[in-house]
Amino acid sequence: MLKKQLRGISSLLSSISLIGVCVGMTSTLLSLRATIEGFGTLVTGFIMSAYFIGYLFGSTRAPKDIRRVGYIRSFGGLAALAAASVLVQAIWIDPVVWFVMRFVTGFAISGIFVIVESWLNTMADNKSRGTLLSIYLVIIYSGLIAGQLILGVADPGGFIAFAIVVLLINLALIPILVSVTVEPTTHENRKVPVKMLLNTVPLGVINAFVMQACYAMFYGIGPMYASYIGLSVLQITFFMSAFIVGGLLSQTPFGLLSDRIDRRIVIAICAAGGTAAAILLAQLGAGNALLIYLVVAVLGAFILPLYSLGMAHTNDYLEKDQMVGATGAIIKIGGAGSIIGAPAVAALMQFGAINYFFLLLGGLTAFVGCYALYRITRRAKAEEQLHSNFAILAPSQTSDELLTSMAEEAPDEEDDTEEEVDGTAVLKR
Repeated sequence: MLKKQLRGISSLLSSISLIGVCVGMTSTLLSLRATIEGFGTLVTGFIMSAYFIGYLFGSTRAPKDIRRVGYIRSFGGLAALAAASVLVQAIWIDPVVWFVMRFVTGFAISGIFVIVESWLNTMADNKSRGTLLSIYLVIIYSGLIAGQLILGVADPGGFIAFAIVVLLINLALIPILVSVTVEPTTHENRKVPVKMLLNTVPLGVINAFVMQACYAMFYGIGPMYASYIGLSVLQITFFMSAFIVGGLLSQTPFGLLSDRIDRRIVIAICAAGGTAAAILLAQLGAGNALLIYLVVAVLGAFILPLYSLGMAHTNDYLEKDQMVGATGAIIKIGGAGSIIGAPAVAALMQFGAINYFFLLLGGLTAFVGCYALYRITRRAKAEEQLHSNFAILAPSQTSDELLTSMAEEAPDEEDDTEEEVDGTAVLKR
């Protein structure tokens, strides 16, 4: 059964593997190119945050359009949009243009992930869903790492690196455009306001906001920091890759551990480990490159699983019909953290605090760990901790139910293109 399902989504996985390479390559490429062009830390921070603003808009608006025009056509349009935005950045080196194009890229990539994850959930059954999503995540992580390594042999100061990204995005269109789409079904789910979520599971909300801010800081400003301490372009690609590899190796062990003991304890452990690694990294210079790679991998191993651990903790205290709505709310909360994270640390670094980059990151993770311990004293462990899949790039799998929930929250337009049949939304073609 699993082999049959894998054959059915092989083209989808092929396409998303190339998209993963592009995502892994682009953020580091732009951060390095901004340094070369002399944009300044603060300006670069705002440019990098535009991606997360677009990502947030894409995750809340794109689903409704996807339901109207179908998965394949949406994927094709969004991929073309992402390719065009990267190409414009290669041609027109200007901070304002880059800000707008990063917004467009984030919007397009978020829509692509909604498509792929919903498609996977539609193809899977309860017995195979975890395995299929794990395979998908491994492919994504591998793509992120490959993107970093490709950048190591492509000059970020030239046109070729941008051309490679655009080429790979266009190649990603080929497998999926010859596939047959599977439309998702719809289900009723309760909406979960952010205020209610904050009252019910405050640790989940704070963890999502802070950790996504940390991820935005590392991916957006990390390459600039690595360049500042004297690492070469090739060394910076190893620096970024080590972070992802660490998270890839650790998320399953930490996920399994959190299913056996109080999840808040695991969150505190991960936060403490991340804080220690960040403090150590603040003391290291380019002369200790190998040690830097090792400690960065440890940092990734501890902090990358935190978002998903927080998501699982949140679901532990919710009813089943609240989980989809809560996922959408957490995505928005995390998106807000991402938008604020990179510009905030960039502003501090602009005024002479660049040496404190990892100390700032360590301070944020320490705050999460301390708050997790505080919550243990205020509330008992959930009676039944639900098992969940743990992710890094896409911490919350976008199921068909979430797609529907997020689409229903978007403003209604052209609703006459849909009709209901036996309580299920059906598209008119």
